[in-house]
Amino acid sequence: MRDQRRQTVDSVLANRQPDLTVLAEHLQKPRNFSAIVRSCDAVGINEMHAVPGDEGLAIHWKTSQGAEKWMKVHPHKDVPTACAYLKERGFQLVAAHLSDEALDYRELDYTVPTALVVGTELFGVSEESLMLADRQVMIPMMGMTQSLNVSVACSIVLYEALRQRDAAGMYGKDRLDDETRDVQRFEWLQPAVARFCRERGLDYPKLDDDGNVVDFLSRGAS
Repeated sequence: MRDQRRQTVDSVLANRQPDLTVLAEHLQKPRNFSAIVRSCDAVGINEMHAVPGDEGLAIHWKTSQGAEKWMKVHPHKDVPTACAYLKERGFQLVAAHLSDEALDYRELDYTVPTALVVGTELFGVSEESLMLADRQVMIPMMGMTQSLNVSVACSIVLYEALRQRDAAGMYGKDRLDDETRDVQRFEWLQPAVARFCRERGLDYPKLDDDGNVVDFLSRGAS
């Protein structure tokens, strides 16, 4: 195991934000969904959520740049189920939506558990989601166009969340629970062994301090 890879994995895991996420509602274009996955990984989101559109959860690799390898995407069958799941876990639901009720996106506190809800490319966040959302935010527009591409708008809001959380010292603190961190660390450092174990229903073996597998073959795994 190369020290640089191990150090990179540990650094990324230390910056993961378990209480910041995105709920993507019925996105139709794989490129937009892929761009959002990439932005989520970039700001340290560990798991995003989606209500699949007609194309399912297709990822466009050239757009995502492989971010799906590091990002977990939790699918939900419909909007109420997704919103209930997030609210039960203490997230405020923030809909990115231009309306009279919407705040400037920079005025909201993103240091509390937050799920940003983004909607379809054509119609935006649905009425169903707006009824379930706690707050609405908008990005000021100074030109003739009154909306941004959904992946661009999502990135802008997420980087404001990053700015606030970084100022509050919420990065570099190993905020994932121990079990989640250990599982992801193993899967990222030892993907081939992890796949071998999953296919055979085996527990992951231990790693030494350098990220190498300890006594895997001697345990009789086959």
